[in-house]
Amino acid sequence: MVQPQFLSVGEGERSRSIAVLAQPGKGPAVVWLGGFRSDMRATKAEALAGWAQAKGRHFIRFDYAGHGESGGDFAEWTLSDWLDDVLAVLVARVDGPAVLVGSSMGGWLALLATRRLREIAPERAPAGLVLIAPAVDFSEELMWAQMPEAIRRTILDDGVWLRPSEYSPEPTPITRALVEDGRNHLMFGQPIETGCPVHILQGMRDPDVPYGQALKLVEHLPHDPVVLTLIKDGDHRLSTPEDIGRLVAAVEGIAPAAV
Repeated sequence: MVQPQFLSVGEGERSRSIAVLAQPGKGPAVVWLGGFRSDMRATKAEALAGWAQAKGRHFIRFDYAGHGESGGDFAEWTLSDWLDDVLAVLVARVDGPAVLVGSSMGGWLALLATRRLREIAPERAPAGLVLIAPAVDFSEELMWAQMPEAIRRTILDDGVWLRPSEYSPEPTPITRALVEDGRNHLMFGQPIETGCPVHILQGMRDPDVPYGQALKLVEHLPHDPVVLTLIKDGDHRLSTPEDIGRLVAAVEGIAPAAV
């Protein structure tokens, strides 16, 4: 197994060490942004790494703070920290515009990073986005708004609720800090500008991010070229061989436009 390099991010109590795997190659960098409590060695990331190796493409993946091989306890971090991780990797490891491939929470982070870069470093603004079941505003719309009052009270009083996970034997801590910080990054309710082509892949049998969220995102991208691929029998993971083929095709479809 290839060992990652590490990138220092943050200062003081928020300092952490981010694990990064980078494959050199041609073309604009393709950068993987994983999902909530996922990691850079998950199925789709590994598949893209194999594609990049075969095609000689520049590919970068990493673990957010508290995820995978990066430092810190998961419950200590919030969306602001993970957004800073994304921006730090892009600044330190990418020259020029990249193609961001964001899965679930990574889709939200890709859009947030795009907005930030367009403001502070337009020369680094992404060349394209591929978003897989993008969980935009998930902490508010897909968590808080759906929670029974008893769970909300637990989060407010205790600071954390341990949510059973379908993807891990360990429960996922949902913290008050995560919910409150997420409100600083909500995107729905006003137009979203990316300035680049966007391809969204969304399963219609996704129990975690209903496909209506993808339709809502398309409506919020009025000025960008957007392709939405709905997979009728697709779940949240979208990791079958057919799904991986669609992902690779989406990346290849957007990446050449950036060369």
